[in-house]
Amino acid sequence: MDILIFSPDGKTAPYETGIAEHLPHANIRSWQPGDSAPADYLVLWKPNAEVLQPRANLKAIFNMGAGVDGVLGTRGEGAERLPAGVPLVRLEDAGMADQMAQYVSAAALRYFRRLDEFDAFQAQGQWKFLKPNRLADFPVAVLGYGTLGAHVAKALASFGFPVRAWSRSQRDDASGIALHHGDAGFDACVSGARVLVNLLPLTPQTVDVLNAGLFAKLATGAFLINVARGAHLVDDDLLAALDSGQIAGATLDVFRTEPLPAEHPFWRAPRVTVTPHISALTLRDETVAQIAGKIAALERGEAITGIVDLTRGY
Repeated sequence: MDILIFSPDGKTAPYETGIAEHLPHANIRSWQPGDSAPADYLVLWKPNAEVLQPRANLKAIFNMGAGVDGVLGTRGEGAERLPAGVPLVRLEDAGMADQMAQYVSAAALRYFRRLDEFDAFQAQGQWKFLKPNRLADFPVAVLGYGTLGAHVAKALASFGFPVRAWSRSQRDDASGIALHHGDAGFDACVSGARVLVNLLPLTPQTVDVLNAGLFAKLATGAFLINVARGAHLVDDDLLAALDSGQIAGATLDVFRTEPLPAEHPFWRAPRVTVTPHISALTLRDETVAQIAGKIAALERGEAITGIVDLTRGY
């Protein structure tokens, strides 16, 4: 069994070593320019076109992340680069769900407990009281109810937030979450929300989804938490919504250009919190174990989960 590994930075050695520990009989190599030799499996992150050229014996391509826009492109334009008939498999959790739930919960609680406002008072040297918010008046809408979104929604609900969640297709595991789906359910999910959490996959249908039209449906003075992809957000629309007061604050972990350029206005916007794409880092050991386990299952002729529907982009 031949496994080919690619990363744009060339730092594949830890993955080679880790996969070899799980699959000791595999022949594992790091991709080098000009490598068109056969491989049973590709393990990769943000591949170039040459890596994805058809090669003999290829059974599956494993993406070293939950989001596959690095393979398919922001608007799905890269799907045609994939070898025909070869499934693309994404990561499922791999240690990210707990991190994401912690990050989003911390941001939501910061807004709910008005800690951002107290930070501003401290900077001004003010000792000032603010009336506490009520949980019943602080509904949270979570866009995206996959593995990560469901974990985040349940974590928020555990603090007592009224939580709604939206997914493209119907989900059955509500666990006390008010679930909505499809085009008809989108407005019902977001209307009047005080906190909007974006965990959508990046697909042609979700590019620019965080825009002025959506912000207008939220409660006045709502908060945005974007931990999915920067291309979901129309930056100028958010800045305008902040200026008008329709959005009271935003916590942004992802951006259209990363690192965020020094001249970008988000750096200077007083009600925007910027973090450098750290809300949920892929954990290498968990990633290696998941990919190796799925390769072993395929070798045994078993079905696996995480196969990407190329028509949907996730």
